[in-house]
Amino acid sequence: MGRTNYEFGTTPRKLKPEYKPNKDKQKEIQKQKKINEEQKKAAIKMEKRMQLKNVALIVAIFLILLTISYRSSLINERFNEIQTQKNNLSAIEKTNGQLEVSIESSLNLSNIEESAKEKLGMQKLDNSQKVYVALDKKDYVEVIEDDIETEEKEEPWYKKIINKFIK
Repeated sequence: MGRTNYEFGTTPRKLKPEYKPNKDKQKEIQKQKKINEEQKKAAIKMEKRMQLKNVALIVAIFLILLTISYRSSLINERFNEIQTQKNNLSAIEKTNGQLEVSIESSLNLSNIEESAKEKLGMQKLDNSQKVYVALDKKDYVEVIEDDIETEEKEEPWYKKIINKFIK
């Protein structure tokens, strides 16, 4: 029982039943080589496209990050300007308050009197310098009665015409 593949008869066993001549194989091999080369070229093109897409994506991300950082730097600059202006405002308000206090202190009657005596050489009035004036108790306001009467006595136009003919 050593052999299991024994064939009876005088015909030899065919090892490759689908045998084709070499010419057909060479053409098929060339076709497969062409197909393989085209596939390789297509694969290379696809790889290049993918690389370009990746590069474009990286550049886009970089530009987005650049614009975000630029905007944040602008915001920081504006914030610093606002802070300096607030500091300037507080300093000006402080000096304004000090000036108001100094003005209020200089507006006392005693300070005004001193400055008038020292700087302007003024003196208080003596009894000899005072002059008294006697006024009548008559009312000096004049009332214009013509304007009041004309405003109160507005007549219609037809009465004005009749009054002109009568007078």
